[in-house]
Amino acid sequence: MPAYVVLFPADDEVEWQAADQATQQVTYDTDAEFARLLAAAGGRITGGAGLAPSSATRTLRRGSGPDPVVTDGPHAAGPAQLAGFFLVTCDDLDTLVEAARVLTRVHPVVEVRPVDED
Repeated sequence: MPAYVVLFPADDEVEWQAADQATQQVTYDTDAEFARLLAAAGGRITGGAGLAPSSATRTLRRGSGPDPVVTDGPHAAGPAQLAGFFLVTCDDLDTLVEAARVLTRVHPVVEVRPVDED
């Protein structure tokens, strides 16, 4: 069965951290609804995670010498930061996209990418 990654590249980290438990629960419930819709279509979530705040990130860049340069923070600033992801399997990309529509209720951008399994 083909594999895909469902990415959340534009969630607002500050907004999420300031949200109360009930508001955060709406996101968890919507993510669970996605899992149910995907399962009903014959797919499944095989992995994934919400990511720690970008302030906890370290970025390694190839430098001019043998050692990489390590900096605090993410490589990309602003909305290009990745907030979380699901790894999923599904027989059909269109079916997956249809199930993923529910995620836009709580994630402003949802990106679905096939996994290159070569």
